[in-house]
Amino acid sequence: MTILAMTNALTRLSAIAPAPSGPRQKDWGEVEHILGAELPADYKELIHVYGGSNWDDYLYVLEPGCPNENYDLIEWAEHQAEDLEDLWEFEKKPAELEVEGSRVIPWATTDNGECLYWLVRSGRMSDQWTIMVNEARGDRWEHFSVPCTQFLASALDGELRSTILSSLFPRAAHEFRQLGAV
Repeated sequence: MTILAMTNALTRLSAIAPAPSGPRQKDWGEVEHILGAELPADYKELIHVYGGSNWDDYLYVLEPGCPNENYDLIEWAEHQAEDLEDLWEFEKKPAELEVEGSRVIPWATTDNGECLYWLVRSGRMSDQWTIMVNEARGDRWEHFSVPCTQFLASALDGELRSTILSSLFPRAAHEFRQLGAV
């Protein structure tokens, strides 16, 4: 993803919801070591500007070390990897994940339980990762060929539509909340 595209997506988000004061700092080296992957630059910038967040009282962006531990990226990544391996003993993997060296890492969830993942493919840099959305109580998956910040901005302004995410998302009057300790 180019710096211009990354900046454009953040600019679109700031028009929807002004960034909270006080950017969040992270030790990305430690986070990436734990996850075993370098995370996309647009996500790092999203977290720096907005932190772990709730959009339109529906979509939660996960943050490593989130003050609200229910939305900690590292915890989600560990649990989702285990849950998916168990699930694929009974359900068919999406075709995108049948490719050798492919895996998913969660970056967002919803209040209904849908999960949004990066599609990590062998030989692709993190800034080339795309988005996979999995329905909460079923085996449907959608693939979107955009990075996470562009996905979020495009979903919020109605440019991108998902058949899995709630038909009530996005709201006409947007709501934003930075996640804090509970």
